Amino acid sequence: MRSIFKAVAQAFSLFIALPFAALAGFGRFSSSFKTFAHLVALAPGLPGDYVRVAYYFLTLRKCSLYSRVSFGSFFAQSSATVGKGVYIGAYCVLGGCKIGERTQIASHVQVLGGRHQHARGADGRIQGANEEEFPSISIVMADIGPGTTIGAGAVVTRPMPMKVVAVGNPARPLEAVIS
Repeated sequence: MRSIFKAVAQAFSLFIALPFAALAGFGRFSSSFKTFAHLVALAPGLPGDYVRVAYYFLTLRKCSLYSRVSFGSFFAQSSATVGKGVYIGAYCVLGGCKIGERTQIASHVQVLGGRHQHARGADGRIQGANEEEFPSISIVMADIGPGTTIGAGAVVTRPMPMKVVAVGNPARPLEAVIS
């Protein structure tokens, strides 16, 4: 019965998200994509989680319907990918990143779309961002293995192995996650 409810909720959410995704060119129109990403980020509760994932399923490079994006969280770039079973906590901002299957991201995490977000002009002033030049990263500033949990406030500066819990600044693995 639960799987039937989920399937109906996913179908309804896709129906709700379809007009937004179409107006965003299914992720091709950057400013429209961001506008609707901010809008769906504000949809409350469990229905909002379903609508957010449906919108990203339709607009991101790849996003599994079997993931969860919590209230206030949004993707700033449509080049991101989200694997199956991913949990993204509340109030996260995510750039062009690859999030592997069964990855959990705590609330209030920011994942940059790579280093050097803004270039400097000949006069030394910061120029606007050029999204086409952003490298795609696999979570934060280093790769994070599948099934790894990154704690709130952690700063990941080097690769993390699979199935660990990492915390701190810089982030360090604490223990193996029991499967």
